[in-house]
Amino acid sequence: MKKFMTAAVAMAMAMSLVACGGSDKETASASTSNTDSKEGATFVIGNSGPLTGGAAVYGNAVKNGIQLAVDEINAAGGINGYPVKFVCEDDEADAEKAVNAYNTLKDQGMQVMVGTTTSGACLAVCAETANDNMFQITPSGTAVKITEPENVFRMCFSDPEQGTKAAQYISENKIAQKVGVIYDSSDPYSAGVYENFAATCKEYSLEIVAAEAFTSENKTDFKTQLQKMKDSGAELVLLPFYYTEASLVLKQAKEMNFAPIFFGCDGMDGILDLPDFDKSVAEGLYLLTPFSAESTEEPTASFVKNYQEKYNDIPIQFAAGAYDSVYVVKAAMEKAGVKPDMSVSEICDAMKAVMTEIQVDGVTGKGVTFTKEGEPNKQPMAVVVENGAYKLK
Repeated sequence: MKKFMTAAVAMAMAMSLVACGGSDKETASASTSNTDSKEGATFVIGNSGPLTGGAAVYGNAVKNGIQLAVDEINAAGGINGYPVKFVCEDDEADAEKAVNAYNTLKDQGMQVMVGTTTSGACLAVCAETANDNMFQITPSGTAVKITEPENVFRMCFSDPEQGTKAAQYISENKIAQKVGVIYDSSDPYSAGVYENFAATCKEYSLEIVAAEAFTSENKTDFKTQLQKMKDSGAELVLLPFYYTEASLVLKQAKEMNFAPIFFGCDGMDGILDLPDFDKSVAEGLYLLTPFSAESTEEPTASFVKNYQEKYNDIPIQFAAGAYDSVYVVKAAMEKAGVKPDMSVSEICDAMKAVMTEIQVDGVTGKGVTFTKEGEPNKQPMAVVVENGAYKLK
């Protein structure tokens, strides 16, 4: 993960065989240039995520992170001497559409999947990749059952792990003693974080003074839940759900003159990029994350610099996790010595066999390794919103 000068970046972009979501003309041009590769063979990495809709910040960040990694890898000679082609589809964070997207990606020659982006969609697609024995690593799918199939790994923390880490961090840093939780009982991600958070709070003698649920059918008015948090004396309120709903919670809390410490998990990342969002209502918001764009250490500093140059934006952890996921794929492919002319199943079997042997120094963690159950071994960090920006704690 070297620093690239402007000319090198331009060369890398030129060598990228296809830009996700590009025009038909761009795709046709990429396909033509692909015939000039080593023996005409190419590794095809696919992804689906919400490129439109309420979770589009996540999906586009993942897409951009994958594309940046693919550009760098192609500029450096590819994987095992073969270039990489990137294809992706919009699934709108919908399970049925994600399965349709998966089938479209297979038609485009996908051999390995880096995705999907959201848990619900990923759970649906995992059944498909397991049936096809296609290697899959999700940058951001946190639901526990995602990694049950032997072919599926994840780069992020699982829901229970996020709940555990959040409770540990709050206790060890003495942020609060009385905590409340507002969670989405209809969402496996949100409910999973809450359940493990509650269990860990008991171990660390944190008092949950209120726990209030909402569902996907009622996620615009949180005044009732917030009033119960306020009446209970909660010093901190955990919001283990996505930034769209969280932005409404923060706005309504300010209107009610309720100002506890708000604490989010990875689903909160991206809230500052929400269009027309008043960043002042997020002041003091904590976010547990494996990535901080504020870090000056390598390879994070170079990743942030290159990402900003390419997309004119600061990367969030979804982009970072996607970027690292591609390098995990590269490490496993190189360790296993796979070639593009192998079948999808043969590639998967070869990569699965070496996943517990590889180690990757990524932007979401150094010395990241994987368990045979598909989980990453790495440590989280926390950031807090100060003056409208994330600051590393």
